[in-house]
Amino acid sequence: MNTKIILISIDGMRPDGMLQCGHPFVKKLMEFSAYTLQGKTELPSVTLPCHTSMFYSLPPQRHGILTNTYTPPVRPVDGIVELLHRADKTCAAFYNWEPIRHLWRSETMTYSTFIDSEAEPTSDEMLAEAAISLIKRNQPDFLFLYMVETDNKGHRFGWMSKEYLTQISDALENVRKIVDSVDEDCYVIVTTDHGGHACTHGTDCAEDMTIPMFFLGKGFAPGQKLENASILDIAPTIARLMNLESPKEWRGEPKIQ
Repeated sequence: MNTKIILISIDGMRPDGMLQCGHPFVKKLMEFSAYTLQGKTELPSVTLPCHTSMFYSLPPQRHGILTNTYTPPVRPVDGIVELLHRADKTCAAFYNWEPIRHLWRSETMTYSTFIDSEAEPTSDEMLAEAAISLIKRNQPDFLFLYMVETDNKGHRFGWMSKEYLTQISDALENVRKIVDSVDEDCYVIVTTDHGGHACTHGTDCAEDMTIPMFFLGKGFAPGQKLENASILDIAPTIARLMNLESPKEWRGEPKIQ
């Protein structure tokens, strides 16, 4: 059976927010995944720079995305989607913040669904349902689900506010539905881009820089706590799972042998 991988990013999700949101799926993730609650993101701890680091395994100073405004790279490097596309893998993306589309070249993404979170207050749930539908119909090799509503609640009400924690719980319910919809041969990675404090993020404080990372699937030891995990490790881990060689420019290390 061909390897299938789902990468889920819940924007702005602090590890302590996960622990305090009250959703029972958090315990399941910790029991059945290799994970860390002390992962590190990149500075500036901002959405587009950090997600670009996630997909390209490079710090912002190298890939050149330093704000949420996209600028074409001066020295392009293949990201994980380009690597998968070149290996004839089918890729799909579901997202509700428009600049996320810059994480891949358009011709490399077979399926792409965007729902504007400003227009649809339940866009996270809508995207998760659409992703599950595609998985059942077409079984893409790689599927990326990005959910922004947690970050929106953090900016509006504050990180660790009641509204923020409720939104984390809602996002995790979407993750649970996806995990329950796939078979045991599918790998699922659940993470975020950055944390937050007060009503903002982007600094080098621990609340902004510390991220959770969960790796679920065969080959990952259930309940294993990962050491020295970084957002830069996600793309190399996906490449390793797909038996593909990471570009020499990538800085991260795979979290599976």
